[in-house]
Amino acid sequence: MPKGSNAPVPTAALRVEVGWRSGPGVPDADASALLLVDGKVRSDADFVFYNQPAHASGAIRHEGKRNAGGRVTDTLIVDLARVEPAIDRVVLAASADGGSFGQVPDLSIDVRQDGQGTSVARFDSTGATVETAFVLGEFYRRQGAWKFRAVGQGYSSGLEGLATDFGITVDEPQQAAAPAPPTAPPPTRPPPQAPPAAPVRLTKVTLTKAAPSVSLSKQGGTSGAMRVNLNWEVRKQFSGWGRKLGRSVAMHSDLDLDLCALFELSDGSKGVVQALGNAFGSLHQPPFIHLDGDDRTGAVATGENLTVNLDHKQYFRRILIFVTIYEGARSFADLHATVTLTPQHGAPIDFSLDECTVPSPVCALALITNNGGDLVVQREARYLVPERGVSPQRTVDYAYGWGMNWTPGRK
Repeated sequence: MPKGSNAPVPTAALRVEVGWRSGPGVPDADASALLLVDGKVRSDADFVFYNQPAHASGAIRHEGKRNAGGRVTDTLIVDLARVEPAIDRVVLAASADGGSFGQVPDLSIDVRQDGQGTSVARFDSTGATVETAFVLGEFYRRQGAWKFRAVGQGYSSGLEGLATDFGITVDEPQQAAAPAPPTAPPPTRPPPQAPPAAPVRLTKVTLTKAAPSVSLSKQGGTSGAMRVNLNWEVRKQFSGWGRKLGRSVAMHSDLDLDLCALFELSDGSKGVVQALGNAFGSLHQPPFIHLDGDDRTGAVATGENLTVNLDHKQYFRRILIFVTIYEGARSFADLHATVTLTPQHGAPIDFSLDECTVPSPVCALALITNNGGDLVVQREARYLVPERGVSPQRTVDYAYGWGMNWTPGRK
């Protein structure tokens, strides 16, 4: 579609994919959506993005990123049939993280009918320079039906500028105000007022080798549920020792990765949360860690997740998040994976795994330790190679000194 054109779309669940080509020096990008009435949001709750991934109406949710063959997509699911009648426009935007869109090649927005894969509208955005946010497109009502318009409007003020333009209150550091002069007390006590709604936090944290750890308390993640998600993609090309074998190390159709956690509580008790042996844990009683299922399809935010109950953080001594290959591959070679920890309150934390160059079926992802009441997340991204006859779980145990007794298990 050319910029400014429009096309009808079905009043159905649509998959909106903001995509670009990754590479050295290419910034990350994030998709977002705003639900508008007469050009403004009704409240900050009408903003759907990585820190607020679902709308209360169920009409929009942020699914997260995938990387396939160097093409990255960040996906929103927009169910137009569930958009509230008062909403007349849904704006679809993207923001650059760590650079401008002039450094992001092949930026596009593709609208597909969810579950069918059929593209109903696509806009390729070109000519970007210093912009750090873009309104790529929008859904709008016209005579009882929905249409999509290719917009392509850039902002040099980033996600904050875009959000505030549509009425979002953004959390930002405030300078201390000068003390007000004393005044006489009012003759009567004013009625109590509800505290103002917390402004939207736009921050997120990316862990790297140079900056591998972060305090949850400093990011506001001190309570509620923290979701841990693993996104992975199988690369079609193979290199290194995998290529020397003369065949693919990982297959696309039957690869089964298991997200797991070793835990040690403050009373000294230890255990594991994993699909193997149906050890799914519990969120509201020890170990206060829960695995929501065994996803064999691979890696979207609604798939296989571990959840940690931060309301009981005083019970945690340490938690090791790791992943194993249950079947479908012999190593993590040629798998691209991203780990995201999303606290209910506070900034999300993510990092990518390094390329695997050893025959490893188990990877330690992140270590969470209780440091005087503050939980600190440490990026591990450590591939381990088991000795002959030693299970991946026992290998992780040995590497981190958990000291557990292991018996065979099955799904």
